[in-house]
This record gives sequence, structure tokens and C-alpha cells, in this order.
Amino acid sequence: MSIRKKKEIVRFASKDTNLFADRVKMKVDEYFSNRGISRYANPGMWVKTVCMILLYILPYLALVLGFTDGSVWAFLGMWALMGLGVVGIGTSVMHDANHGTYSSRKNVNAFMSHILEVIGGYTVTWRIQHNVLHHTYTNLNGLDEDITPTTFLRFSPSAELKPYHRLQFIYAWVLYSAMTLFWMTAKDFRQLLRYERHDLLVKQKTTLPVALTYLSIFKMFYFGYVIALPILFSGFAWWMVVLGFVVMHVIAGLSLASIFQLAHIMESSDFAEPVIDKGGKKQMENNWAVHQLLNTSNYSPRNRFLTWFIGGLNYQIEHHLFPHICHVHYARLSPIVRSTAQEFGLPYHEQPNLFKALLSHVKMLRVLGRK
Repeated sequence: MSIRKKKEIVRFASKDTNLFADRVKMKVDEYFSNRGISRYANPGMWVKTVCMILLYILPYLALVLGFTDGSVWAFLGMWALMGLGVVGIGTSVMHDANHGTYSSRKNVNAFMSHILEVIGGYTVTWRIQHNVLHHTYTNLNGLDEDITPTTFLRFSPSAELKPYHRLQFIYAWVLYSAMTLFWMTAKDFRQLLRYERHDLLVKQKTTLPVALTYLSIFKMFYFGYVIALPILFSGFAWWMVVLGFVVMHVIAGLSLASIFQLAHIMESSDFAEPVIDKGGKKQMENNWAVHQLLNTSNYSPRNRFLTWFIGGLNYQIEHHLFPHICHVHYARLSPIVRSTAQEFGLPYHEQPNLFKALLSHVKMLRVLGRK
């Protein structure tokens, strides 16, 4: 008999304990109303969508239709471009659609969100892990699954410390490279079973049998077109196709892991833990908005190409405070959020460039591996 256990709820302090949340929301609302612009995607976002999809589809067609002329390097190069396409689609298209920010129309968001299944993922498990758990309980060990990816990585001071964690700042990059490979093969299935035990599938309006059926169909479709068809039509041996598939996912996994870890596993991160109140419930000292500021960091704010390519996710503070606003607006919202945080004496963490952000992440991995 299976034991069903709901995720233990952690309550944040009332937003009235700090008026920052109301103040910054009012200013952002004024920004959109005064300019008469939509919070959703703009024409630039639509152009970007086409670019990212083509970055994935065109190399795929080239390798399947034999346009690489038998060149091993050209063949592997197409897979590498597809890896960048996975990153672009995941951060700039799928991410916004699954947050409901691509369009004001729910059916458009729903349609665009399923591009995740095309690149091998599953919208149901992604929404639970990212929208529900990560965005609500950012950096809370045991609730935010983004900081509990595997026992080989320690991303929280409250997680169990193992002797091998001393070297995680070195070997983490190997595990990052395997992130999407694990996701495509086993992760979604394991998550469905776990989320069913915690009653998290109910709000996604599905059941375990239905979700497993759809997931199995999506995976067969994915591996059918991404591996079987190239084996049949590319003119290359099966092991070359598998090698190309691995190249694609190493690029995608390393890139995506770096994009997200630089936002939360940083030297500036707070990692506050809840306390037990008089009623025996877990209670956070800060309200949710302040908690997001303390556990999130921006990076490379002046790198326009990076901002464009990774869907504005280098503006993670703005994304976490306003997950229902399309990423094309984050750069202009940043000064508003920064000034409001300063007004209330709150931190606004930011790394000036990608190198310093990576260095801070490495230092934090080293710290977490030792104490």
C-alpha cells in the first residue's frame, strides 16, 4: 500500500511586515499603465521565437537530409547548434509560455508551452518543479527541487554534508553537462511518481495513469524523431548519431544549469530556514517578496545579446518578483525594482558580468562543500 504524504507547507510572513511588495508592485503597474503597453510578448518576442525554433529545426533537417556531405565535423556541428536551439527555446519561448506570459490568451500560452515536449521535456512536471516549488519556496531545502538535484551536489547549508562534496566545485560541471540527458530519460518519470505521492498532480488537473500515458507517448515521439530518423536517413552510423545526441545535450545541460544556478547558488544567497511557531507550523521570518530578494541574483545586465538569447533570465530578481510578466520587459523594470529595494534598505544582488557570476558560483560551491 502506497503512503500519500503532502509536501509540508512553509508559511511566509505577512507582506504587511514590509511594504516593499506593495510599493514595487504599484510602481511596476504604473510603468505599464503610463506607457499603455502590454505585460505580455511584443513583436520582438515573436521574431525571437521564430529564430530560436529555426536554430533547432534547420540543423536537424540538415543532418537528417544529408546536407552535411558526410563530414563528421559538420554532422557534429549540427548537433551542437541544436543544443543551442534547446537552450534558446527553453529559456526564451517555453519558459514564458509555461508561466502564462507569452500571451494574454490562455490557449496561446498552452499551445506554445508544449514546445517543451518537442525538445524532450514534459509540461506537467516542469510546471510543478519550477512554477509551484521553485518560485514559491526558492532556496528552501526539501521544497525547492532546484537545489536538491542529486546527493552528489550540496546546494544548501542545511543539506547533509558528504566527504565528496569537498570537490563539488570541480565535478559539478560534469553533472551539469548530464542534466538534460537525465531529464530526457528518467527524471520526468521519477518526478511523476514523487508528485503523485505528494498530491501535486491534482492542481495540474491530471492523474498518474493519464500523465504516465501522455509522458510515454511524448518520449517515444521525441526519441523517434531525434535518434531513429537520423539513424535511418543521415548516412552516419548509429553510434555517431548517439554521439551527436550526447553533444547536443552536453551543450544544453551545461548552458541551462549555468543560467539558473548563477541566480540562486551564490555567495550573496541568504538560505534562511523556517522556524517552528507556537502553533507548530513552519514560519519564515521574511515575507515572500523579501525572501526572493535575499535569495536571487542578477548578472550581466549590460550584455544585450546574453539577455536576448537566454530570455532575460539574467534578470532573475525581476522574474521571481513578477513571474507573470514577459521577460522582454525585465531590463526596463530592473531600475524600478533596484530603486525600490534601496528605498526600503533591502539588497539588490547583481554580478556585473558572466565571469564574475561564474566565479561567485564556484566559490559558493566550494563553501557548501566544506561546512
